[in-house]
Amino acid sequence: MNLEKRINAFVKLGLFLKQFKNELKNTDVDDLNAQFYDDFEELILRQKSLNGWFVKENIILSVDEIANSLKKENLLNWMDDYDIPSELDRTVGVIMAGNIPMVGFHDFLSVLIVGHSIKAKLSSEDNTLLRFIGKVLISIEPEFESKINFVEKLENFDAVIATGSNNSARYFEQYFSKYPNIIRKHRNSIGIVNVNDGIKELELLGQDVFQYYGLGCRSVSKIYIPEGYRLDTIFEAFYAYKHVTDNNKYANNYDYNKAVYLLGNNALLDNNFLLLKEDTSLSAPVGVLHYEYYNNINTLKIHLKEQGNAIQCIVSSSNTTINTVEFGRAQCPKLDDYADDEDTIGFLLNLG
Repeated sequence: MNLEKRINAFVKLGLFLKQFKNELKNTDVDDLNAQFYDDFEELILRQKSLNGWFVKENIILSVDEIANSLKKENLLNWMDDYDIPSELDRTVGVIMAGNIPMVGFHDFLSVLIVGHSIKAKLSSEDNTLLRFIGKVLISIEPEFESKINFVEKLENFDAVIATGSNNSARYFEQYFSKYPNIIRKHRNSIGIVNVNDGIKELELLGQDVFQYYGLGCRSVSKIYIPEGYRLDTIFEAFYAYKHVTDNNKYANNYDYNKAVYLLGNNALLDNNFLLLKEDTSLSAPVGVLHYEYYNNINTLKIHLKEQGNAIQCIVSSSNTTINTVEFGRAQCPKLDDYADDEDTIGFLLNLG
């Protein structure tokens, strides 16, 4: 199976997945719809009973972002940056996280698009959606059947990609040290508010804070605010996201963290669905957004560079001079926006 066939298969998978946002079937994939559409739709609806964080809205968001990435132009441009051999034949073990729906898809795609085989160990928090997508891909291109394996235990592999917490990363580094590997630790994403940012800009920032309930490594857990900025503007802009407390898991986390902070006499700003806490830490628990003041953008730039290994993504409006992702786009990485700045494709090609 050559690269062209692999790309075409993923393009068709993207057409299948694109339907679910608008619930409008595409006649170009009627053969897939007859086999999979109803079952996948049912699986999406069933996710919340399997994982309370996986509400339909968030799954559709993830599915649609995957579909957008699988446009032919995107895949061709991505692969054009590399010299892809005609045939690669290594088995790559991939340990996937389960914090947001199908967060491991990019690794799944990367391994298969260059021609390797994948042995994927799914998280117990998200072990059905990607498995189903694998079935759809095999139906599109049967040659993938020998290259896609979902396993409970990793063994007989040539290299490994593992994503997890800082604690699990230490275990991964020890256990997989004799194999070529990419080991990803926990990272956080941040937002930079500019003095000229108003309600419109901060509403977009709210997407980066609240999408996936703030559970993703690309979710903004801390914002930097210019000295003198009116904090009420942030709460006013974020009001559109008050529905997050409709999810019991989010509401319970918000209530718990509020109680803990109040018992500790921590200074908080509260709008009944989000706690704003002035804190130097990049990482904040669910229902909490840390903030810190800055008075000079160039000094902030140096500060952020020093913390680069702990930051996944930085968002801001176009008003900010630092090179960042635009507000509202944190969860929309391009195919070459590699997690932890590790070139996954380069790594896979170096396996031979």
